[in-house]
Amino acid sequence: MEAIGAAVTEGRTGYPASARQRLLDLWSTTGPAGDPLHRCTLTHYLADLYDDPAQALAWDIRALDAAESLTERRVQAHDTDLQLAAFYPSLHLNLADNYRRLGSFTAATEHIDAARHHAPHLPEDGYGDLLRTAIEEVAEAITQRSTTKRASAPGPSA
Repeated sequence: MEAIGAAVTEGRTGYPASARQRLLDLWSTTGPAGDPLHRCTLTHYLADLYDDPAQALAWDIRALDAAESLTERRVQAHDTDLQLAAFYPSLHLNLADNYRRLGSFTAATEHIDAARHHAPHLPEDGYGDLLRTAIEEVAEAITQRSTTKRASAPGPSA
């Protein structure tokens, strides 16, 4: 988790290509059979390092798949302040946004509805507020049938 966190920090401080490579290197050792928490975290953040929504979508699907394999016990073993249910709004939001950018508005709607369904599990803090706002931004973009990248979306050019 420390190596994942270091790569995420690197990407957020202006080095997305090297951060992406670090996460890809970690993925090569973790792989699809690795620890679900590591897989979920790694793929969730790796998706943000791609401008191409199709590439991001592939990683976001892996993140949701990994979350489906996670247990509350495993999440709590890593950090007692985390709750598995709070992962789902962000995971579904990212899927909705990628599907929307690809013009697949039916799939985008399904995932934005799932993000809204899970939103009550978000913390009442800045992070929770950020995600609630992003959910509404993506929902509005879906309604407008917009495929444009949101200015507030995570990623190398955001």
